[in-house]
Amino acid sequence: MQSVTDLPFMRVIARRGGPDWFVTEFFRVHPASKPDRYILRSIRENTTGIPIFAQIIGSDADAMVKEAKLLLRENIAGIDLNLGCPSPTVCGKSAGGGLLRNPNEIDRMIGMLRDAIPTRFTVKTRVGYADEGEFEKLLEIFRKHAIDGLTIHGRTVADRYQTPVRPHCVARAVATLACPVIANGNVVNATAGVNYHARTGARGLMIGRGAIRNPWIFDQLRAHYQGSAAPQPRARDLLAYIEDLYAELARESKEFHEIHHIQRMKKTMLYIVQGLGDEFEQAMRRMRTEAEFFDLCRSALDHDGLLPDVPPEQSKLFCGFTELLTSP
Repeated sequence: MQSVTDLPFMRVIARRGGPDWFVTEFFRVHPASKPDRYILRSIRENTTGIPIFAQIIGSDADAMVKEAKLLLRENIAGIDLNLGCPSPTVCGKSAGGGLLRNPNEIDRMIGMLRDAIPTRFTVKTRVGYADEGEFEKLLEIFRKHAIDGLTIHGRTVADRYQTPVRPHCVARAVATLACPVIANGNVVNATAGVNYHARTGARGLMIGRGAIRNPWIFDQLRAHYQGSAAPQPRARDLLAYIEDLYAELARESKEFHEIHHIQRMKKTMLYIVQGLGDEFEQAMRRMRTEAEFFDLCRSALDHDGLLPDVPPEQSKLFCGFTELLTSP
């Protein structure tokens, strides 16, 4: 996730189990671009032992091929094309999810990238721009170019993050494509992940927001499939996660400015605090100093109580996940 899942975050989450592979923040590509140096560090300084895919986003097919060839020189597991970002700024440039409005250009771009990428080439998409009826044509394009994997966020771009996901669309892709299909969206806890997987037959799950809020979710899912005891994080575990992330981000700062660092932490904390109460969230938004920040976190989390398993159903960041909490 842009501006959140960077190198410090990867280090911190890997210490708590981590995913089977990482995907970088997206490299923004245009005709004059070169790979972003900060995002490149997520690749070059990734000492977690977890493979990493380089994610690219843009609207110029020739520039995308050029950037992909540069990234192939790095120690990456493959190249991932972002066709799912719903940001109005990104979509306004006909990139990310905005490109779904032009399937002919997607066809051309994926064809060019497939020809240029001899290693693994994967795509992340939504089920359409405005309507899931667009999905069938997209599947034809993905099948035509023999991509190596497809991650599907089960909403349209217009849905943003405000609706339930559509497991039937993911299941349709599983039935249609020869490559592995990964289900994404609304995996707020291990139960939601298990049920999403069961309803779709997907090869696996991609987890973004849910993992920021609960970095133990990967090990909780592994425990389910292995039939072992799952981690049960407590408030002090969450406090240690916050302290670890604060320190890692501070270590990355060329010049440490307390107020800027607090603002950076808030980008991640807005996900972490979901389910901890409105008062905590509102107080977090007002923090300006390190002392205020840690006084708030420690007063709320320095105890051994179990953490809430799910966020509020209709928060601004997590919506429409209730149906995934029920077994199919």
